[in-house]
Amino acid sequence: MANIVACNLGSYRGQFSRQEAYGHLNQIGLTNVEVGTPAPQEIGSVLEELDSYGLTATTITASHDVKSENFVSDFQKTLEATRKMEVNRIFLSAHGGDLPREVVFNRLRELGENAQKLGIIICLETHPDLANNGDVALETMNGVNHPGIGINFDTANVHYHTNREIDTVEEIQKVLGYVKAVHLKDTMGGYHAWKFPALGEGVVNFKSVFELLNGYGFNGPFTMELEGVEGEDLDRAGVLARVEQSFQYLKDIGVVS
Repeated sequence: MANIVACNLGSYRGQFSRQEAYGHLNQIGLTNVEVGTPAPQEIGSVLEELDSYGLTATTITASHDVKSENFVSDFQKTLEATRKMEVNRIFLSAHGGDLPREVVFNRLRELGENAQKLGIIICLETHPDLANNGDVALETMNGVNHPGIGINFDTANVHYHTNREIDTVEEIQKVLGYVKAVHLKDTMGGYHAWKFPALGEGVVNFKSVFELLNGYGFNGPFTMELEGVEGEDLDRAGVLARVEQSFQYLKDIGVVS
């Protein structure tokens, strides 16, 4: 099965309108995209706009606070919008904070139950404090223990959020069965080092990442998320070049045609 490769529009670093970014993705032949949750009345127009650029939404980004007592009920509108968008993966950055883990896990389990009824999986981002590395993510998955909740594995964030030398592939191995989405991001390594260059310019072994996940039967969505390097002054041409270079790199290593 061919890998599903998409792009998060944040990769355009805020220098392009949504339509400009869509046009560029169409131009380079990248046909999948990660989008924010549309308002109910906007779903039709969002789908029409995507279709006009030959694009398909493969993941929806959601913003809900698991610490809120209304977390599960508030999330229902996002689930319904995602279903109407015909997308089956929701990306969520969740932070439990001081809330007892049992409460967090129960809320996520309840959310997973609602999501599963609609054929959707909630994918927790590789962020503190529920999934910042393989060990923590595994603890969360074991605690939640529901097929409607998985991991969106960010290939660079495990370096950024972990104050020790790690290997991305080894971290994925720890939660292999729970990875339901992936953010493709390279890094120069280092704890809290905001150095996320074009794919192939950092320390992440993407070929091994794909070999491991493909070998397990996972073919995506893999979403490029190119967050740049702190302090750089990248103009519009540079931003476009980074997206193009990253997509070409994936072609060069044979994981996308």
